[in-house]
Amino acid sequence: MRSDTIKRGMERAPHRSLLRATGQVKDGEWDRPFVAVCNSYVDIVPGHVHLQAFGKVVKEAIREAGGIPFEFNTIGVDDGIVMGHEGMHYSLPSREIIADSVETMVRAHCFDAVICIPNCDKIVPGMLMGAARANVPTVFVSGGPMEAGVDSSGTKVDLISVFEAVGQRAAGTIDDARLLELERLACPTCGSCSGMFTANSMNCLCEAIGLALPGNGSILATSPERHALARRAAQALMQLVRDGVTFRDIVTPDAIDNAVALDVAMGGSTNTVLHVLALAREAEVDYPLSRFNEVAERTPHLAKVSPAWDGTRQWHMQDVHRAGGIPAILAELAKKPDTLHLDALTVTGQTIGESVADVANLNPECIRPIDNPHTRRGALAVLFGSLAPLGAVIKVGAVSQHEMTFRGPACVFDSEEAATSAAMAGKIHSGDVVIVRNEGPCGGPGMREMLALTSLLKGMPIGESVALVTDGRFSGGTRGLCIGHVSPEAAEGGPIGLLRDGDVIVIDLAARQLDVDLSEQELERRRREWHAPPPKFTRGWLARYAALVTSAHTGAVLAVPDHRPAADTVPSWTSQPSDAFAGVAK
Repeated sequence: MRSDTIKRGMERAPHRSLLRATGQVKDGEWDRPFVAVCNSYVDIVPGHVHLQAFGKVVKEAIREAGGIPFEFNTIGVDDGIVMGHEGMHYSLPSREIIADSVETMVRAHCFDAVICIPNCDKIVPGMLMGAARANVPTVFVSGGPMEAGVDSSGTKVDLISVFEAVGQRAAGTIDDARLLELERLACPTCGSCSGMFTANSMNCLCEAIGLALPGNGSILATSPERHALARRAAQALMQLVRDGVTFRDIVTPDAIDNAVALDVAMGGSTNTVLHVLALAREAEVDYPLSRFNEVAERTPHLAKVSPAWDGTRQWHMQDVHRAGGIPAILAELAKKPDTLHLDALTVTGQTIGESVADVANLNPECIRPIDNPHTRRGALAVLFGSLAPLGAVIKVGAVSQHEMTFRGPACVFDSEEAATSAAMAGKIHSGDVVIVRNEGPCGGPGMREMLALTSLLKGMPIGESVALVTDGRFSGGTRGLCIGHVSPEAAEGGPIGLLRDGDVIVIDLAARQLDVDLSEQELERRRREWHAPPPKFTRGWLARYAALVTSAHTGAVLAVPDHRPAADTVPSWTSQPSDAFAGVAK
């Protein structure tokens, strides 16, 4: 076992002495596998506030299954709470800190396996990336989604209801009492927000990729079923240890295809594109952005979950679970040849095909049958064109039919704040294409989500008649004609950084095109005049992040700097000292 490195032999007596001091290992237990329990409990995130108690359930289950559990925690940033202010700069960068933490803890302490307990926002992908680097037997068991709220009229509401209500209040279509009602009722329990937002999207994808047991994405956080799921997950992990099945044995190109197929079939968050690309890179799988369109082309859209509407009602994760959960969606997809790779392995020990063979779709209104999809193509799309040579992303399944093509003048803003102020002041008009730039991975930095802005616009009368294009990104709760991840970003001199007010933007979702109606000669002239914007942060984590982060089309992963000197370079320590330490006592 890997853990023998720290517990076997005479020379490891000091190590064993320290391990005894933890109280986790007793005489007679040294032959048991050491299992990392990677938790993400924090008090300020409602999706994680219950995970301290849930972690104890997981640890007990690991011990009962024959392992020795050692728990550690990661940080967690709540995207909803940091939305619309400086805090959002830290959201996507937190993914890298989490990945580094998982890699560090698992590899430094030579754990034999890891069970990850994520739930919200960047915690799931961060743990996936770190686990891919560690490459030990791994199972994910999330904290689960929260219930949808119910207002005084009996209508289900969620966090997006509150964000959009801010726009309605600004437009004067609701009063303060209604806004307060939604604020109080939209998030009634712990758990990840109740729609198909980023957290739930990623937790569902863990099932399809084979790293989580059925129910991981849809069993409510408050349900006793989730504790039973934790016990089954612990047993599955210990079987993986016995069988020697590691993370990368499961996360293959076929498994990633399956995850993307589920993603586009259920209308997941656009953020999943970033995270799947980053996961593939860490797992050393070649997975270009264009492959998303290839999968979406053969995968029908079967479920419209909030923020999407199916034309009659809005569904939430609790409805998906009652309909059969993610296995029911996968079972429908399995009926269409060449949509899923049915022989892909999962942590259950079965293939995807075997695990869904006997699963029934219990609500064909919530989860459409394969022969009656919402659309024949999947709900996420990658757009290319003169405005996005390296790609841009949209949740096309949350776009109304009349918005599938759009042509209008650019209304250009160099930050989210500037666009929000203009919207509040009534300076954005029907027919405009709102351009928000300098919000990409490097230029932001951190590629801020713009749920506050998109919800504000949707809550206004102009909401159905404007488009939004950005090199930043959106919450999974965003709906409508909102295109993000435009690459190259403005800070790299991409075409979005060359736009001026009035330039005509042309959007054709059916053709997967995003263009600006300018000649290549005009774009080249503007490139020669372009100057990179100054960095917004010159010290601290965000300055380092901006210096290392790559484009959205690569997953916004961090580049590995090459500091190796050339063979004929004089080592820096032999050169003259700088004045950096002038005045410091020798």
